[in-house]
Amino acid sequence: MARRAVRGSRGAAAGEPPGQVRIIGGAWRGRRLPVLVAPGLRPTPDRVRETLFNWLAPVIPGMRCLDLYAGTGALGLEALSRGAAEVCFVERQLPVARALEQALARLGCESPRASVVAADAARFLGGRPRPFDLVFLDPPFGEADFGELCTLLDGGWLAAGARLYLEMARDQPLPPLPPDWVVLREKAAGQVRFALVQRPASP
Repeated sequence: MARRAVRGSRGAAAGEPPGQVRIIGGAWRGRRLPVLVAPGLRPTPDRVRETLFNWLAPVIPGMRCLDLYAGTGALGLEALSRGAAEVCFVERQLPVARALEQALARLGCESPRASVVAADAARFLGGRPRPFDLVFLDPPFGEADFGELCTLLDGGWLAAGARLYLEMARDQPLPPLPPDWVVLREKAAGQVRFALVQRPASP
């Protein structure tokens, strides 16, 4: 989405021309897709995506995923390429959401496997919940309360044992998580800190 804040993760990936996202693994490996050129709107860097999806490799096939701050859709597209059963992309800026729909059409990926919702994240989470196995949380730096988002998601949006990907500024500590949630992996690269956390399989 068009960002008002500086985005570490949406900074240009090394070697990538502006206005493109390259899928780095899976069935669509090497495919380059045009994305809307807007201030601060760029795909998550290749090295961050590569690390994340190395972590997820044993479990990503068949997962139902929610890309809550979709932007260019780089994370959700990568998940689909690597065998995710479904990705719901949520993007608050209508032009960016439409551009993401066009990218999915180029890949021949349509509903029900992929869907795009033009809505604010909080408004989306105020709707009727359905469970996801993996949620990508990559909001503009300083614009979202991760603890609050995790609480909202825990109200019916997460399957048992669901995983959440959190991305924030490098100097920002991991937020407090709900009781019994576990940090599976954590790393920093460039200007960003990112982590994979897991909700318990049972209350």
